Amino acid sequence: MSDAATAVRPSAPSAAPATLAERMAAAIVRQRDVAVPAVAAEKLKTCLLDFLACAFEAHTLPWARQAQMIATDGAGPANIVGTPLSVPAPDAVFANSVAGHGLVREDMHTGSVSHLGIVVLPVLLALAEEKKVDGRAFIAAAIAGYEVGGRFGRALITPDFARIFRPTGFCGPMAAAAAASTLLGYDARKTQNALSLSANMVAGQNQWPHTGADEMFFEAGMAARNGLTAARLAGLGAYGSEKALDGEAGLLTAYRPDHKAPDIRLFDGEPEILSVFFKPAPVCNFAQTPSLAALALANAETIDPDQVVSITARVTKAAKAYPGCDYAGPFSRVLQAKMSIHYAVASAILRKKIDEASYRNLDDPALLALAAKVTAEVDDGLTAAFPKKQGAEVSVTLKDGRTLSRRLEDVIPADIPLIRRRFDEAASETIGAARARELAEAVDGLDRSGDVGAIMRLTRTAARA
Repeated sequence: MSDAATAVRPSAPSAAPATLAERMAAAIVRQRDVAVPAVAAEKLKTCLLDFLACAFEAHTLPWARQAQMIATDGAGPANIVGTPLSVPAPDAVFANSVAGHGLVREDMHTGSVSHLGIVVLPVLLALAEEKKVDGRAFIAAAIAGYEVGGRFGRALITPDFARIFRPTGFCGPMAAAAAASTLLGYDARKTQNALSLSANMVAGQNQWPHTGADEMFFEAGMAARNGLTAARLAGLGAYGSEKALDGEAGLLTAYRPDHKAPDIRLFDGEPEILSVFFKPAPVCNFAQTPSLAALALANAETIDPDQVVSITARVTKAAKAYPGCDYAGPFSRVLQAKMSIHYAVASAILRKKIDEASYRNLDDPALLALAAKVTAEVDDGLTAAFPKKQGAEVSVTLKDGRTLSRRLEDVIPADIPLIRRRFDEAASETIGAARARELAEAVDGLDRSGDVGAIMRLTRTAARA
């Protein structure tokens, strides 16, 4: 027998957890017996509806198709949204995460600069198809995932970090592992192992925004799948270092500029899921508020593009620093344009709207000419308010000497009627209006459901779309 096979495993953690991973695990397990606030449960339903809307609308896009094509059809119980495919859970998690991210319109947690829904929800939905899961357990697990991802991200992500590394790729695996551990009923030791293992499965660099490359979509899918893998390994007895977060070479100490690991107190104050907002436009988070300010200005004033001398977008330091956001063109790929503050502001002024149609003609001469006139500048006041608020100001200088401005102190999120309308349109087109209504009712009644797996069964199609 090998030395590895005969090695003595570490003893169980003491009653007073010493490391950060142990303390977080203990908090997750304790929270399992605490009732989820009604406002958080309702927010989670909206997150789920928004995720499904995005996945339905994006499931035929190239990156979503590619994720579907590497899945092993017929070999598992988990469904891929908008398709007839039943695949192993890890494959479904990957494909559904990619599709949920496919429009760049996924839910946003500003404090962690991460999209937590597209990693937490695919994991839990796949697990709910493997075994019967009731709605209350599903909601509690999802809330835990958002909580861990949000709090961990606040401790790690800075504008300088996000300029190089992908926040969702770092926060996502731990969020997914926490959610899965909660749903699977793990004790503190297994939960700590899941968190620690997931801390070693982070990945993603932010070179892709410069050219609009596809890594962005797959980074989220890998984060979700890695979180599920970490949780499953922990369930099988795999051991993750108790100091995987705060040890000498732990994740936080390795990547934070001060090389120190701050304490992360979970479920202390307002649930992190309440900090999530829903994008009104299918563009990068940091282009949201500038584009909304430009829309408000364009709808309030008559702006002749030929009379525009210059446009200034005053934004937070984080917005200007995020790769691809401070870019005026040219644009060769849709994702490159969706990352650009310049493109979004120009589209808002020129078309008085920002939707998928805004990105069908990347060579539009009028739009490119206007985007080239946009300059992004850091506003100290807006930066000081970030991430609690995400403001922007857009000023347009005209040839007649006038300057027209509109300032928003915070992003204006998509409201529930808009989210429902987007869901109805995308789901009805894919699975039919009757089933779309049934699916919406299932999400609305999530807290009363005895079988959450039924939600994913409703997303199936009879044949490949």
